[in-house]
Amino acid sequence: MKITDIREARVSIASDIANAYISFARMDVSVLAIHTDVTVDGQPVIGYGFNSNGRYAQSGLLRERFLPRLREADPASLLDDNGTNLDPFRVWDVLMANEKPGGHGERSVAVGIIDMAIWDIVAKVERRSLAQLLAERYGDGEPDPRVPVYAAGGYYYPDKEIRGLQEEMQDYLDMGYTATKMKIGGVPLEDDLRRIEAALDIVGDPACLAVDANGRFDLQTTLAFAQGMAPYGLRWFEEAGDPLDYALQLQLGEHYAPPSATGENLFSHQDVRNLLRYAGMRSDRDVLQMDPALSYGLVEYLRMLDVLKTHGWSPRQCIPHGGHQFALNIAAGLKLGGNESYPRVFAPFGGFADSTPIEQGRVAMPQIPGIGFEDKRELMALFHDAL
Repeated sequence: MKITDIREARVSIASDIANAYISFARMDVSVLAIHTDVTVDGQPVIGYGFNSNGRYAQSGLLRERFLPRLREADPASLLDDNGTNLDPFRVWDVLMANEKPGGHGERSVAVGIIDMAIWDIVAKVERRSLAQLLAERYGDGEPDPRVPVYAAGGYYYPDKEIRGLQEEMQDYLDMGYTATKMKIGGVPLEDDLRRIEAALDIVGDPACLAVDANGRFDLQTTLAFAQGMAPYGLRWFEEAGDPLDYALQLQLGEHYAPPSATGENLFSHQDVRNLLRYAGMRSDRDVLQMDPALSYGLVEYLRMLDVLKTHGWSPRQCIPHGGHQFALNIAAGLKLGGNESYPRVFAPFGGFADSTPIEQGRVAMPQIPGIGFEDKRELMALFHDAL
């Protein structure tokens, strides 16, 4: 088995939305296709990858550093012991050769893009969905057939007032979601509390509405928002402060009884270990949101899960960021607590397979070899046009 071609491109997902910290007016992503000399059921095996929203395209790192290492590697060094399929861990070692510890930054995103495509290939060669493959290799043999998902939205749109936010929340409920998430921190506390109350008028149960500050707050503002929101009993308070400010997260937990969530901007198992050591995260309620597409891929995510196990955490407390099919397969195969979804933004990367609508807040896993991108028509059209 050999890799025969690698194609990479940058595509725009720009929009006029914003969260408390950044605008998405110039947001883009990298897309990747890795071709092999293997055919399955008469079709060539091609693995596809991309990075999650919120991180820009990684074209420079891919073209100048990581893809040359993959192209120049001895083909045999990339294979499993049987020599019939790629070994994602050996591929990862090739990609990370001559890289110093630490300094994760954008490097973890570039490697995660390649890792996604490699796992897509591995599962296709095995004629299994990635969820099934992961359940057999690292789980109890059976993936979750349906995964809880929530609709992420509630951004700050220009001239979008309370009515617009409520219409957005209602749209998600009409699509089959039962839980949603909205942004906070872009306006003063009093204004955000009015937005939360307006969203709750539509969503109903506070346990079905999460809020996300995108790391905007200092400690004083964090505690003020915590005090203001505590009476609602929301599903979680996400990324109140800088993701590496473990002292802030610790004090939030000491003053805020409802669940909190963080992790989407942690990119290594060492970061996750430090979070659990020093941030006062509570395994009975808090949520960990590490995104495998941003954090060196599934190879590193498996190491993160090992760290969680060592600290007594259940994988059910993990709900990955990103809203993509890669994380959905991981959530099903490794029995995580659910997955994020972007049903109206970041198209066509957000959302799941065309054949699996959201029903009562859950999405079924399609029985398609690989990650299942082939059952997402608009995304496959983008891959074909760009690559």
